Amino acid sequence: MIEGLQNSFKIPELRRRILFTLFILVVCRVGAHIPCPGINSAALGEYFRDIAAANTLFGFFDMFVGGAFQRATIFALGIMPYISASIIIQLLGAVVPFFQRLQKEGEEGRKKITQYTRYGTVGIAALQAWGASVYLQSIPATRSGELVVLNPGFSFQLVIIITITCGTMFLMWLGEQISERGIGNGISLIIFVGIIARYPSGLLTEVRQLIEGNRTILTELFLVALMFITIAAVILLTQGTRKIPVQYAKRVIGRKVYGGQSTHIPMRVNTAGVMPIIFAQSIMFVPSTITTFFTDNEFMQYFASKFSFQSPVYWFFEFVLIVFFTYFYTAIAFNPSDVADNMKKYGGFIPGVRPGKRTSEFIDNILTKITLPGSLALGFIAIFPYFIVQITNVDYGFASFYGGTSLLIIVGVALDTLQQIESHLLMRHYDGFLKTGKVRGRR
Repeated sequence: MIEGLQNSFKIPELRRRILFTLFILVVCRVGAHIPCPGINSAALGEYFRDIAAANTLFGFFDMFVGGAFQRATIFALGIMPYISASIIIQLLGAVVPFFQRLQKEGEEGRKKITQYTRYGTVGIAALQAWGASVYLQSIPATRSGELVVLNPGFSFQLVIIITITCGTMFLMWLGEQISERGIGNGISLIIFVGIIARYPSGLLTEVRQLIEGNRTILTELFLVALMFITIAAVILLTQGTRKIPVQYAKRVIGRKVYGGQSTHIPMRVNTAGVMPIIFAQSIMFVPSTITTFFTDNEFMQYFASKFSFQSPVYWFFEFVLIVFFTYFYTAIAFNPSDVADNMKKYGGFIPGVRPGKRTSEFIDNILTKITLPGSLALGFIAIFPYFIVQITNVDYGFASFYGGTSLLIIVGVALDTLQQIESHLLMRHYDGFLKTGKVRGRR
């Protein structure tokens, strides 16, 4: 690993890409600490601590932006409006013929889809920024008597909308710069950095608990070992595939012979990725978010207690929703009919299966079977923090590092980035991160 890191800095182009990526990520974190005009940051922090925002939709959203939302900074929305716009465009591509045609037009179609995604990002960011401005103005005075918004009114709302929307668009541009001139997927890396920004505070909290005697050294060692096991399980889930053999028939065109080779279709156990957890958690956080506006109503508070992190009801329904959304999103992301049509078009076939409809049914049957264990594993990873809390009595914020959306994103982005660095190293005859060794040749 260390030698692979040293090799990556021996290549000038790769070194420039890595340093450029690190510089952009530092800019993203600096922007996440610059508050919007007209905000009393101290009063806002006190308010969020009082309402236990981590158990609401605001806390879920804040997890992806590294605490920028609770600080009401210029990057308060992070890159999430772009993610929302991308998801909407992708869903429209499954049901709207216009977007289906764009997806099949190659490079030109992708450019148009990217353009529409950017337009959607501006609209969603402006709408969410307006909602944030209204919400900020509705926050009452804190226990110390301080107001969160210093000068509420239309001018404040306009400033917040412009500031946060521009911040989101700037983040989107930074992400595109990383993808083009840096290393890895820029949008994913921005989310990745926002999530791991919470790790130092969580680790310091655990160290403080150990020093104060609230934790034993055995408990901490158990948590460390459990984290390694969980990460290994997530890697297996992320990388797991079922290979379907495909044979291409020989075709004679002019004097050349094409085809005749054997290959396979890699079908991922977790085709849907992290999206089912995002959908499920977004729905599960809605009840607790709504009840924050009815603090004096006993029924609403009882209802909120059933949908809190401490309640097994919350985790049961989240598990069920994750299984459902895994099948739902897999059906959208992977179309067996398109795969079968493309195979038939280029003379490919699965041995023992007739091309066309039978191939589509065969692929769909395999996909359904491998999605079941994938969805169950995804659901278990999502609810694993609940068991961690019950066993070790750690804080829910720290327990979230052991599963759910954050761990899946961290593992997925880290693997993708390492694989890109690995490809750069291997092209120049260097050993990479995944297989350390000495330099095998010259550049």
